Amino acid sequence: MQKVIFRKIGVNSYKPGKSILFNKKKVIKLSANESALGFSPRVKKKISKINMLSRYPDSKSKRLRKEISKKFKCNFDQVICGSGSDEIIQMICQLFLKKNDEVIVPKYSFLMYRIYSAIIGAKVVYANENNFKISVSEILKKVTRKTKIVFIANPNNPTATYLSAIELRSLRKRLRSNILLVVDDAYEEYMLNKDYKSGLNLFKKNNNVFILRTFSKIYGLASLRVGWGYASKEIINALMKIKPPFNVTKIGELAAVESLKDKNFINKSIKHNKKWAQILKTNFEKFKINTNRITANFLFLSFDKCKISAKFFKKKLEEKGIIVRSLEVYGIKNKLRVTIGNSKENKFLIKTTKSIF
Repeated sequence: MQKVIFRKIGVNSYKPGKSILFNKKKVIKLSANESALGFSPRVKKKISKINMLSRYPDSKSKRLRKEISKKFKCNFDQVICGSGSDEIIQMICQLFLKKNDEVIVPKYSFLMYRIYSAIIGAKVVYANENNFKISVSEILKKVTRKTKIVFIANPNNPTATYLSAIELRSLRKRLRSNILLVVDDAYEEYMLNKDYKSGLNLFKKNNNVFILRTFSKIYGLASLRVGWGYASKEIINALMKIKPPFNVTKIGELAAVESLKDKNFINKSIKHNKKWAQILKTNFEKFKINTNRITANFLFLSFDKCKISAKFFKKKLEEKGIIVRSLEVYGIKNKLRVTIGNSKENKFLIKTTKSIF
């Protein structure tokens, strides 16, 4: 009997952080950069009234795209929605790449950029970072005639560093005009740094920049999988042709619409993040666990000057039911990523850290 032949794809699958500990009934999950405060009360109210689940949702997510264009003062025809921003990354790769094209990503960056690029058969080229910060000059060094896309998240996951508005503009200016720059704004809402501007604010009128946004972080809709992208009409029209039908569920779309309307919840989430990120940073640094400047809703913890290792600290946290993210999957040694949790979770993390030391 002959075997069915399929293409061998030389990529490692995405490895999410732990979400369960088999010996613990109560777990505090601080490994996936999810919303500390959950989702807007408006969402809960709206979801409880949803009916007609036997009918397909609107394939083009028109209601959500209208709300996005209104909220962010952008063109409805330049917005596309997806099952998380991950799906939009996949569609970008399908549209722009062919075998042996080249894609540049920072050495330590969101894993799905490299995974979807490699699935197409493109060569993934890694640009070195400068002390875990994306380097414009290192990206430019990697550009060849085969380069088609440069992917960056700003601020970057998992390192929590970022490019200033000046640096990001410089990158776009110095890249060849026919190279697509993809800027992932996943953590934009948390950014209070004065020298920062989102990709959407900087490149709304550019035809060679693609902006990614998500409802999985500050909006607290991670399990509903809703994301969106913004680009030229030409690119969006082409993506609409290859987009899977009904990729955003009715519940996901309506929840996202309600999330955008709740300014008070977003402001509350931003204030909570700013307050607790500083408190956690201060407490970690007492034990020589160094962290980044406060940027997104997570901290990048370095144990290089600490008397214990990241691996040992992670193990001790898990014994108390706290899950944080190991960064060895990114090739980063002796570092951890910890999400800013709710007040109760953060207090327990601080108490547990003190007990470990």
